[in-house]
Amino acid sequence: MDRRSFLKNSALGGSAAAATALAAPAYAQGNRTLTLVTTWGRGLAGVHDAAQRAADTITAMSGGSLTIDLKAAGELVGAFEVFDAVTSGQADMYHGADYYFVGQHPGYAYFTSVPFGMTPQEISNWYYQGEGQAFHDELGSIFGLKSFLAGNTGPQAGGWFAKEIAGPEDFQGLKFRMPGLGGQALGRMGASVQNLPGAEVYQALASGAIDGTEWIGPWADEKAGFQEITKFYYTAGMHEPGAALSLATNLDVWESLSPEHQKIIEIASGEAHQWNLAQFMNNNGAALQRLQAGGVQVLEFPDSVWDAMGTAARETLDQYNGDDIYDRIRASYTASMAASSSWIQQSEGAYRAQRDRVMA
Repeated sequence: MDRRSFLKNSALGGSAAAATALAAPAYAQGNRTLTLVTTWGRGLAGVHDAAQRAADTITAMSGGSLTIDLKAAGELVGAFEVFDAVTSGQADMYHGADYYFVGQHPGYAYFTSVPFGMTPQEISNWYYQGEGQAFHDELGSIFGLKSFLAGNTGPQAGGWFAKEIAGPEDFQGLKFRMPGLGGQALGRMGASVQNLPGAEVYQALASGAIDGTEWIGPWADEKAGFQEITKFYYTAGMHEPGAALSLATNLDVWESLSPEHQKIIEIASGEAHQWNLAQFMNNNGAALQRLQAGGVQVLEFPDSVWDAMGTAARETLDQYNGDDIYDRIRASYTASMAASSSWIQQSEGAYRAQRDRVMA
């Protein structure tokens, strides 16, 4: 579907032209300023850093001829309003986790993470060397967006719980914060799933509004302060084994940019993706040690929970079958994951096992 036809026939269509006019990029002596809205509260460890890194790199690489004005969640629009703000022209760009927008199209989940999905290296393989980027563009053509990966949290933790999880039955009625298709899978296990912006999670957990939460991993979780509330921490989860973040530009704005500015945004996004992954992976180990020293119990889900999660994940992914773009994205993603995983297991996996044995 052509993006202009989509907008014309949608609820946004009537206001899109007016909003675009109101949000027209600023020009001064040949310079241009684009407004970037994010799904992150200002200062949220890692995720806000990725957005700021991309914004600063774009400004620096352009010599100031393209300046990015970053607005954190709530400063212009709410965290979950950024997609509509950019597609309607209220803002020029957003940085966020695309799985927040599965209500617009379930295919967007694959550009953050899906349950039992790709690790960071696997998603990089699919996106940069397989069909991932092309599918991101295809979805964007419907909604009027040009998107790039621009951050990655690495493997995310299973989350914080008020008590130990002994079996799948412990998810019945559990009020748990988890976005995306992973959250939908937990819902199939009986959890009461909440989708809260990151800046609201601590208060919800502290007040008892939720019984548990996933956020990112040891470093970001420590920064958020969840260890002050509960001490039961599951370090492996099925929901986000390598969650990517995205930088999306309104397609009309993108097409109005010079080829040089377009290439700068592309390169800055890719650099932010790699830089952010290293940031998380570099900080997580030491943070986990500090959490354990502070009394946090580091746990793993029992096999019965993993099995139930697997069943719920398959049902969640299958429910969208029959949508043409979703089916093609899923097939491409699954095939790429299988190919990448096979080689990684036989090369890096085998090497790590021997390194741990020989060098212990």
